[in-house]
Amino acid sequence: MRRMAIVAASAMLGIALVFSAAVPALAAKVDCDAVMTALGSGKKAKEVATDMKISVSSVYRCKRKAKAAAKAAAKTQGKGSAAREAAQNKAMAPAAAASPAAQ
Repeated sequence: MRRMAIVAASAMLGIALVFSAAVPALAAKVDCDAVMTALGSGKKAKEVATDMKISVSSVYRCKRKAKAAAKAAAKTQGKGSAAREAAQNKAMAPAAAASPAAQ
């Protein structure tokens, strides 16, 4: 009886792992670029979901990802641009002094 319980528990664990591995694969099939294009054209989330045959939650997931990506891009643009400009100015300064046009 105990062996049967262990076999049953192992089988249920195996089935759970198979189904949990299948869920992320389904989520990856949503084309978020197309979703954002449709939303940008003025469609509502429910309309986009119906047209693309996806769930409304997938539409909102794409919106969240796009918002996070835009926020990250803005954050790196703000910090990186000042450092990039300083490096470019520093790199250009010796080259300008060494050029014949600078004399």
